Amino acid sequence: MKLHQLPKLFTQVLCSKSLKLRFIPVHLKKAKTSKVHFLMKLGDLFCVSSNTQSSESGFTIIESLVAILVVSILLTAIAPVLVMSTATRVQARRIELATGAAKAFIDAIKSKTISDPTLTSPFTLAPATVAAPRTLSSSTSDYLISSAGVPTTATKNTLYCFNKNGSLANPSCTSDLFYIQAIRLAVTGSDADKGQGYRLGVRVYRSDAEFGTLTAGSGGKKAATFTGGLGDRKAPLVEMTAEIVRGQPSYTALCARLGGCDKP
Repeated sequence: MKLHQLPKLFTQVLCSKSLKLRFIPVHLKKAKTSKVHFLMKLGDLFCVSSNTQSSESGFTIIESLVAILVVSILLTAIAPVLVMSTATRVQARRIELATGAAKAFIDAIKSKTISDPTLTSPFTLAPATVAAPRTLSSSTSDYLISSAGVPTTATKNTLYCFNKNGSLANPSCTSDLFYIQAIRLAVTGSDADKGQGYRLGVRVYRSDAEFGTLTAGSGGKKAATFTGGLGDRKAPLVEMTAEIVRGQPSYTALCARLGGCDKP
């Protein structure tokens, strides 16, 4: 028998018909007085109260504390998984929006909805010739944007803005969603409107990016989709390139910029 069962057993024995009146002295049982009736009524009330409490009994304090402890342990075990799952879903959604912003920016450049990025060194290319050819193996930086420096606090005003309402803004703006760094690789003196296109490099950063400590550049690091926190605020969310050509493309212009042509 368990210790917590003793009170219940004691009540059952005390309230049984055979033992209900054993606690009343014999000389009082024979005497038909009001005291006897009072004791008998008091015993009946006690038994009714005990049976009612027994049938309507609930959790004890100890049982409640144990239940709370078990729930706390389970929440502690699954909380990191829930946090990581939520953070990864938010980061994946952020990268998806950044990809859409980069594509919208490229379309806006092609249609001249916003201005072309400024051509700056070291992305001014000399025309490729037979005497001075340009190939991917010998002139990697002429084809890729990995050599482009990351934005700093001083150059933040050269970034384009993509806002939550879907609007794009030219540099010297303030964004509430993304900042876009545009890199233009073109031959000196070329005109994109006359079929002399250029390669456009795009990096998309968060609006709360930590300017001054941004990464990418030669490392080429981008923000990971899988994360257990707020995400990387130093790395770009998206990097991509596109060819910008307006008007009728010129074969001579392509040879001058991309190289690989035999004609001088």
